[in-house]
Amino acid sequence: MKFVDEAFIDIAAGDGGSGCVSFRHEKYKEFGGPNGGDGGRGGHVYALADPNLNTLVDYRYSRRHEAQRGEHGMGSDMFGAAGSDITLKMPVGTLICDAESGEVLYELLKPGERIIIAKGGDGGFGNLRFKSAVNRAPRQKTPGWPGERKSLKLELKVLADVGLLGMPNAGKSTFIAAVSNARPKIADYPFTTLHPNLGVVRVGPEQSFVVADIPGLIEGASEGAGLGHQFLRHLQRTRLLLHIVDVAPFDESVDAVAQAKAIVLELKKYDKALYNKPRWLVLNKLDMVAQDQRAALVKDFVKRFKFKGPVFEISALTREGCEPLVRAIYQFIRAQNDAMAMPEVVDPRFASGAESSELS
Repeated sequence: MKFVDEAFIDIAAGDGGSGCVSFRHEKYKEFGGPNGGDGGRGGHVYALADPNLNTLVDYRYSRRHEAQRGEHGMGSDMFGAAGSDITLKMPVGTLICDAESGEVLYELLKPGERIIIAKGGDGGFGNLRFKSAVNRAPRQKTPGWPGERKSLKLELKVLADVGLLGMPNAGKSTFIAAVSNARPKIADYPFTTLHPNLGVVRVGPEQSFVVADIPGLIEGASEGAGLGHQFLRHLQRTRLLLHIVDVAPFDESVDAVAQAKAIVLELKKYDKALYNKPRWLVLNKLDMVAQDQRAALVKDFVKRFKFKGPVFEISALTREGCEPLVRAIYQFIRAQNDAMAMPEVVDPRFASGAESSELS
């Protein structure tokens, strides 16, 4: 399926039905009185976060979405039926923004979350509503209210715990294929990966996290070079960034340290919050370096790069060093989950009982 992470749509909720002017006509009932019913409300437009979707391709070619209008009121005290609602299924992590101002209106962050993005108009009142002791034969009615109409921009930001960043051909796709069930395209030319890939890494029973692999970044990515600005946003919801560096490039004239610094600079230009996220350095393709030269190479790289955080040495192809890295990532994410967890609230009536059970 084609990966689409941006789409524009026009939505229209249903208009409310108009009220009805009607009077009771019955034999021997000369002044039967009003019996015009109200109009039905227009249909709403809902957005539903569907965990089975991972692209907005459905909205690239289907732009207009309208809910049904409410039926008009009728005589004999009959109210109009409400218009049918429509539900637009979107991937989890979709941002719904105003197309003109760019203001974020809604976010779909939880699977199964359902929100109203356009409210249907209320139905108008029939003349049954206007009868009184003074006006016993009212001929007033009100039209239905119009439904909301909006032009929206849909943006998909993938939800992942860990994001991979690095230059093209640094080994990001090989790494995600080595530690998860994801099977991205892997080849020996730049920009093999053209859209984000998600992989679930299972550490043990009920112990897992999600990794996002985005296409390789190049210098000027924050300004759109190599479509970098479209892919960097997929890292904004991650908790940890893995900066994967190829320490043994085929072209010996390439300076890996200069490339790594360029990537960090692009992060800083694009989003300060993204730059300040926890970032670990992962030195890949160490299987291409002789065993006795590895320690000196790693020490020299870290010194020139002036990196202060955790450093891991791996070979994604042979899976050397991947297991300790995966376990360290899981421990980091678990610690963050525990820190964000709400403290358990104990009812004060049973607090003494809870304390005594802990002591025993």
